[in-house]
Amino acid sequence: MDDLVAKMLSGDRLALSRLISQVEARSGDLVALMAAVQKRCGKAVKIGVTGPPGAGKSTLTDKLIAHLRKKGKTVGVVAIDPSSPFSGGAVLGDRIRMQEHAGDEGVFIRSLGSRGSLGGISRATREVTKLFDAFGMDYVLVETVGVGQTELDIMEIADTTVVILTPESGDAIQTLKAGILEIADVFVVNKADRDGAPLMQAELKAMLELSPRAASQWTQPVLLVQANKDQGVHELLNAIEDHQAFLRQDAGKETAERKRRIAREEVKEIVLEELGTRLNAVLSHRALTEEENPYQVAQEFLKVLKMPGKN
Repeated sequence: MDDLVAKMLSGDRLALSRLISQVEARSGDLVALMAAVQKRCGKAVKIGVTGPPGAGKSTLTDKLIAHLRKKGKTVGVVAIDPSSPFSGGAVLGDRIRMQEHAGDEGVFIRSLGSRGSLGGISRATREVTKLFDAFGMDYVLVETVGVGQTELDIMEIADTTVVILTPESGDAIQTLKAGILEIADVFVVNKADRDGAPLMQAELKAMLELSPRAASQWTQPVLLVQANKDQGVHELLNAIEDHQAFLRQDAGKETAERKRRIAREEVKEIVLEELGTRLNAVLSHRALTEEENPYQVAQEFLKVLKMPGKN
C-alpha cells in the first residue's frame, strides 16, 4: 500500500483510482491509508452540490467544472449515485452526463454508490475527497444523490454547500421544513426561464431574513441560473469564491464552531463504522430467538464490546 500511496502522491492517476476503489470497498488498512494522506490534505476547496431530484445538479456541476478549468484549476468530482439494489454499485449516469471532461487530465470524476445512506452521501465520500485533496486537486465537487429532506450530511464535508432548487420544487415553505435553509451557503434557483423562478427567489430571500442563520456574518445569496445555457454559472462561481474568502477571514466563533463540528462528525463516523464492524462480528456468532429480550441482549453485546450500557 505504501508504494501505491507514494505513486498517488506523485500524480499517478491509476494509483489514485485504485486507492479510491479500496476505500469504497472498505478493504485493506484504511486507518494506515488515511493517516498517510492526512498530512497532505487541507488545500482543496470542497464544494457540495445538493438539491431535490431533477433540479439539474449534474448539469450545473458540469458547467462548474468547465468554468474552473478555464481558470486553470484542477477538479476532482465525487458523484454520489443511487446504488443498484442488486449489486450495491453506482449507476454511472453522472459520468455519462460529464463525458466532455473525460479526457481532461485536469479532471477526475468518480461515481460512488450511496449504498443506502439516508443523507445522500456515501460513507466513503469523506475519504475520497481527502484522496483528491492529497492528490493535489484545487477543487473537489461533491454531487449528492438528491433524496430531498435528508440531505444534511453534505454540510459535514463541504466547505461551501450549494443548494439547487427549481420553480417546480414546490412551496418554498417545504424548503424550510427540509432544513435546507440551515445547510445552504449559496442558493441557486435553476431553470430560471420558467414561470415562478423570480417568485421563488423572492420567497427564499424573505425566509432567509427570518431563519436562525440571519444573524450570521455570511449572507446567503439566492441566484437565478439556467445551467443548461450556462447562464448565471459565472456569478455562482463568484459567490462560491466570496464564501471561501469569508471562511479565510477571521470570522470568529462561527467559523471556529463549524470546524469543530466537522471534526466531531468525522471522529463519530469513524467510531460508528468500527463499532458496526465489531458488532456484526459478534452477531454472527450469536443465534437470536424471538423470545429473547432485545434490550437485554443489547446490554450483553455492549459488555462484549467493552462499552458501558444504560440500565
